Amino acid sequence: MSDFILRMGIEFVEASPERLVATMPVEPNTQVMGLLHGGASCVLAETMGSVGAMLHVWPDAVAVGTDINATHHRSARSGIVTGTATALSLGRSLCSHEIVITDEEGRRVCTARITNLVRPVPPGWEPGGKAS
Repeated sequence: MSDFILRMGIEFVEASPERLVATMPVEPNTQVMGLLHGGASCVLAETMGSVGAMLHVWPDAVAVGTDINATHHRSARSGIVTGTATALSLGRSLCSHEIVITDEEGRRVCTARITNLVRPVPPGWEPGGKAS
């Protein structure tokens, strides 16, 4: 897992191309008003969708995000949020996931959708972006 994902506190509970579940703490991922930062919700959503797409295409290809959108429904001030990603399409060229993020009471905080482009594995590339 990348240092960035670790710093955000994202932890996967379940992971397959079709469905992923992950958690993330609200604190310290807040904005100046003390609310969960919308960008943090997008980081959780993009991480989940990208991992789902990579699980679908690896080791024959890689997936790179091309589009993400998010609707923020309510705020969260503390605790843990949980993302559930569901595959909308797992193709040879594009993979799309919908991610629903909820608070500890099960209330929807954010709904996001990500599309990943599937590309051939670059020569010498390995997971984590390190060349061999």
